[in-house]
Amino acid sequence: KENSKRERDDNPTNNPIESTRQQQQTTTMLEEAKSLEHALAEESADLDGYFSDAPLHPEPIYPDVDQNFDNVVVITSLPKVSQTKVEKLTKVIMKLVSAIGTLQTNESSLYNGFYMPFGEKTTLGLAFVEFTSALEAKRAVEVLQGCSLGKNHSLVVTPYKRAQALADISSNSEFEEPSPAPFVEKPNTSHWLEDTLQRDQFLVRHSKETMVHWSDGKQNPPTLDYDGAREKQAGVVWCENYAFWSPLGNYLATLVPAKGVILWAGPEYKKVGRFPAPGVEYILFSPRENYLLTSNHRRDDPNAIKVFQISSGKLLRAFPLYPAGFVDAKNTNKEDIGPPPPFSWSHDDSYLARMGKDLISIFETPSMKLLDRRSLSTNGIHEFQWSPKANVLAYWAPEVNNAPAHVDLIEIPSRNKLRQKNLFNVSKCTMVWQNEGRYLGVKVTRHTKSKKTLYNNIELFRLHEPGIPVEMLDIRDAVMAFAWEPRGSRFAMIHAENPSSTKVNVSFYDMMKKVEAKNTSKKGKQSSSSQQPHYVSELNKVHAFEGKQCNHIFWSPAGQHIIMASLGDSASGTLEFYDVETKTLAMKEHYRANQVVWDPSGRSVASVVSQPIGGGHFKFAMDNGYMLWSFQGKQLYQQSHETFYQLLWRPRERLLTKQEETKVIKNIKKYERQFDKADKDRQRALHLEETKGKRADRAKFRETLGRLDTFYNKQKEDRMALLGGYDSDDDSNYVFKEVVTETILSTKEEVVY
Repeated sequence: KENSKRERDDNPTNNPIESTRQQQQTTTMLEEAKSLEHALAEESADLDGYFSDAPLHPEPIYPDVDQNFDNVVVITSLPKVSQTKVEKLTKVIMKLVSAIGTLQTNESSLYNGFYMPFGEKTTLGLAFVEFTSALEAKRAVEVLQGCSLGKNHSLVVTPYKRAQALADISSNSEFEEPSPAPFVEKPNTSHWLEDTLQRDQFLVRHSKETMVHWSDGKQNPPTLDYDGAREKQAGVVWCENYAFWSPLGNYLATLVPAKGVILWAGPEYKKVGRFPAPGVEYILFSPRENYLLTSNHRRDDPNAIKVFQISSGKLLRAFPLYPAGFVDAKNTNKEDIGPPPPFSWSHDDSYLARMGKDLISIFETPSMKLLDRRSLSTNGIHEFQWSPKANVLAYWAPEVNNAPAHVDLIEIPSRNKLRQKNLFNVSKCTMVWQNEGRYLGVKVTRHTKSKKTLYNNIELFRLHEPGIPVEMLDIRDAVMAFAWEPRGSRFAMIHAENPSSTKVNVSFYDMMKKVEAKNTSKKGKQSSSSQQPHYVSELNKVHAFEGKQCNHIFWSPAGQHIIMASLGDSASGTLEFYDVETKTLAMKEHYRANQVVWDPSGRSVASVVSQPIGGGHFKFAMDNGYMLWSFQGKQLYQQSHETFYQLLWRPRERLLTKQEETKVIKNIKKYERQFDKADKDRQRALHLEETKGKRADRAKFRETLGRLDTFYNKQKEDRMALLGGYDSDDDSNYVFKEVVTETILSTKEEVVY
């Protein structure tokens, strides 16, 4: 009974109060509906006549569907991963494709230009990537094709249209062999080495011009080879920034920041490659010209540094400007950060190395993966360098806690430590390799215990000898410059008691000492073999100059000759050409010169006054230009340009070994006769070419004289008839008299006692 009563109380129909409240709400709603209906009727009456009686059939207007999929690529041969690993794989693929171009995005739908379909349990092993342009999609096919993704996966990138065509192929259709692409002959990149006159080339950048000239090492003016005339005619910029020759001279690289790096080659300087690197400011070729590194020097760009393969144009890897952990992320002051650690190639292009914090990262080519998947641990490293002729790394690290500073030589890829030299009280080290990798010089700046006085000594490593012995050259002076003789055992250095001294000393040393033979035969006579001097591994001083005004030294690539130069705005511009063998010295001057550049053969050298491309007005613009000199200091040519930026000699690879060069020097008389004959023939051909017009005028004049003589002789009988038989051409009709006139030009009287 109680439950029944409770149910009756809960039912609103049995509750009079609730029933009355509902009736009032219903009445209110009916009144509001009638009021709204009345208002709509009045509004309809007011708008009567404004509407058409024609029935309305509204249809939505949709934008045209973009059915062009030229900017879409399909990436296959991807790993098939479960849902837990999809995000990780997506990040890897996105990092690869983002380095090539910008992906199409849509904020409203959260579409990011990347789609990887998922099956029942795993992905299907493919992905769709949509770029903002068809050019970027085409680039992705070229760059990512065959890119290794782990040991078992190599990417296959296909344009979307091509993928559709492949999907429509029936399994029963017959295979039609595609026709091969037409053969396109590549430019001869070594054409300039075939020059019959054995000339060298150099490039100059001035104003908006980039020009390549021939130079024969003589007093003949340089000859223009190419100045970008084809690009000027097409309205295309050939070079906007600095230009670079490749290490072997096969390519010329020009920088166009809006496009990237462009390579030119062949006798007509045709475009052979373009590498997209927006804002590029610096490039670095590998020594064997297989790879190219670009940098835009932007700290906020995660792909500031890019590494390309030159033959295929493929982007192998991209790096940030600074390695991870090298700088503090909170530090925004560029001056405190310092320059980024540079990349360095090994001599055979096998490795690319970069210094990080307490480590050296070594990447193998062409995979660009870390060697042995780990960096080389080098606690406190400040600098490293590759040997020019071997896969050997040299680096130095300062003193840390109780551990001394040290210079280490590491063999790669085994990572074996070949030699370590401990140093004490070290402030700074500077390493200089000899170009054949036989010697390594380390200039060590030391301090006293009070750290108020600095002094130098030179540590000299002999890498070609067993055990790599090290010799120390104690120099109490400050060493301002140090340089090895190319392909030799000598070195030179500039030193003075005070680094700011205007008068300095220049010393020459040799790592090999010449010893005269003193052995005699049993009879007391010297044998023919004992008369030949020999060399021993012993450091000795060759020569020294005192009180010189120079701050730079430049060895000739051929050795033996060196230039001691005083360069800079506040320097005198003195150039001293010194022959180490004959001890001859020639002094010249190029006012305000700031560069000295030898040609690869060592025949000529250029002194340059240049200004940076960026940086506004240059106050010494009137002095800009260059001079060409012979290796003996004879001026060959001079050219001035108001805005002069760069001069670069075209490198050439040495093809002769040291033994072959010795053989040539031994038979130099034979080659002198050949070259003298070639020079005479060339001079004669040049003289004939220069006098070609004169000789043509002379022949024409003689022809005219002959024709007039013939005409004159035909009129002889008529002339005699008119003169009554007198022949004016007969000498017997004339009387000859000889008159001698003496004229005194000057007189001189001398008194003889």
